[in-house]
Amino acid sequence: MANSVFLGVKKEEDPSENRVSIVPKDVKSIIDLGIEVEVEKGAGERAGYSDKEYRDSGAKIVNNLSDNINIVSSINAFFEKKSKFIKNSFVISLTDVRTNPEISDICKNNTLSLFAMEFVPRIARAQKLDALSSQASIAGYRAGLLAATSLKKYLPLMMTAAGTIPPSSILVLGAGVAGLQAIATTKRLGAEVTGYDIRLAAGEQIESLGAKFISDEVPADSETAGGYAKEQSKDNQKSQLEFLKDYILKADAVISTAAIPGRKAPILIEESTVKEMKPGSVIIDISAPSGGNCESTVLGESIDINGTTVHGPKNLSSEMAYDASIVYSKNIFGLLEIIISEKSIKIDLEDEIVDAMLVFNNGEKRIED
Repeated sequence: MANSVFLGVKKEEDPSENRVSIVPKDVKSIIDLGIEVEVEKGAGERAGYSDKEYRDSGAKIVNNLSDNINIVSSINAFFEKKSKFIKNSFVISLTDVRTNPEISDICKNNTLSLFAMEFVPRIARAQKLDALSSQASIAGYRAGLLAATSLKKYLPLMMTAAGTIPPSSILVLGAGVAGLQAIATTKRLGAEVTGYDIRLAAGEQIESLGAKFISDEVPADSETAGGYAKEQSKDNQKSQLEFLKDYILKADAVISTAAIPGRKAPILIEESTVKEMKPGSVIIDISAPSGGNCESTVLGESIDINGTTVHGPKNLSSEMAYDASIVYSKNIFGLLEIIISEKSIKIDLEDEIVDAMLVFNNGEKRIED
């Protein structure tokens, strides 16, 4: 590879995306790896980072990334399909590569090598690269706050001179990183919280946060080797919907976070159930970008159904862009530490992390559809 490595920090083209892939604090550490850093003008503004902060950290501010860039970092590099891509470069980004065939065409036509940040393997050595977890934790926290501000009630038990007001009841569906953070946040705010997951192993984590754990009868192999929930059979899905309905109707707010990597989110809340919920109830469907856990969810909108508000947030992590950018930047730096050696890019496909994350190599696809 080239003796000099140039990293370009892309300004996000999605108008709803406030995060930036590299924060000023990490620029110096990246330079210490032997990498020169370019940042597109205004790349960090929506996240709360000025061009001056990047310049003071050693980065060069440019209107557009120069053609000598070896590595491009981004949150979503493929939002605008007509963007100019630097041929033969490496791209580090979150993607929807399994479901978006246009990404394959872009990588092939520009001979790109793509590191997909959602393909970080679930091994101990890769934890500091785990962008899905870092962003999901922020989304779960934000969802808890959204539930609190959307309800027309207190979350905690309130004892007043006029009498005692009982705590709100929160039901969290799915106990992955986002779900556990939503449980922890609403519990800290004083709500009565119940957590549901088909993985029985999640029960201990839910209960450790002070919440009640519920789960229906599920197959013993309900999770993958990596710890993710498996897609359920139609019979199991029907049983799941019936089991959850009573708990949903009793809840003041439901935060749904269930997702299956690479697939459409499972339906856990039918529209008929939404119509039976108590007036003033709230649903926060974190899984809206992957189809939603609620049949009524509309991505990017908050709708009213018989007095119940259904939120379909498009990007909760982006709403906390300052801190979300910090952890994502650390995730990318963790990858750079692996692929940069002696001021050059060194790709070792024998490395388990590199092998899992490098989904395109010189325009050639390395993963199955």
